Amino acid sequence: MKIGFIGLGIMGKPMAKNLLAAGHEVVVYTHKQATIDELAAAGAEAGTSGADLASRCEAVITMLPNSPNVRDAVLGRNGVLEGAKEGLVLIDMSSIDPVESRKIAEECEKKGVSMLDAPVSGGEPMAIAGTLSIMAGGRKEDFDRFEDVLKAMGSSVVYVGPIGSGNVAKLANQMIVAVNIAACAEAFTFAAKMGTDPSLVFEAIKGGLAGSNVMNAKVPMMIEGNYKPGFRVALHTKDLTNALNASHAIHAPAPFTAQAMEIFQYLNAHDCGADDHDAMVKYYEELSGTTVRK
Repeated sequence: MKIGFIGLGIMGKPMAKNLLAAGHEVVVYTHKQATIDELAAAGAEAGTSGADLASRCEAVITMLPNSPNVRDAVLGRNGVLEGAKEGLVLIDMSSIDPVESRKIAEECEKKGVSMLDAPVSGGEPMAIAGTLSIMAGGRKEDFDRFEDVLKAMGSSVVYVGPIGSGNVAKLANQMIVAVNIAACAEAFTFAAKMGTDPSLVFEAIKGGLAGSNVMNAKVPMMIEGNYKPGFRVALHTKDLTNALNASHAIHAPAPFTAQAMEIFQYLNAHDCGADDHDAMVKYYEELSGTTVRK
């Protein structure tokens, strides 16, 4: 299958390489010529614009930072729709506002282009390994047609429902993760302030009802004082912005998400935007005058 790929950053580049490794023809476009050259050396064809990719491929994948970037790549000058033939499928794997996904899909439909929103979870290591979790929304027949393409990039590929549902699932995931990290940061700061070793508290409770994948992954990092980014505060802030915008649009209260957002804003204001999101503990350490890290 011939697939166009727009957005070859930290995530997109290894995803495109995994498509090549799976035997797909891949046509790539980005503003960085060195990245195009690297992908070309791996077997990809070089494209000159989104419109060029759309004119040559059965589907075009976008993997971009946020909603405005996707809108520009698809609807803007030399964008995907300028070169699209009827029957093209746009697969947006960016994490964006599901309301915007639906609006972009409506514009695509006017030109006979279908759209899947298929955001990912897992970060760069899983993008490289091809083991991302992918949650997809759109027409079921489009998902069925391109499921194997998605499986070249992810070990978990789940159809969630109509267009926008993929990003709803992704934002729900990000809301839960943010609140979970905040709860862990709050609880382990409490333990440290009480004079109890946080590492022993972790061992005591990780196997009980409070235990979670988030606790197992992030609390040891807090205790080590390790803020090397697996997922940056700035990126999680972007996701919660989209979650809150979507929640407000449908009048769905999200008070815990809003509080987590305020913690992220504190961290962004204190030059921690490039830290891993486990840096939420810094907020609690500052308020309590204590430290969780050893």
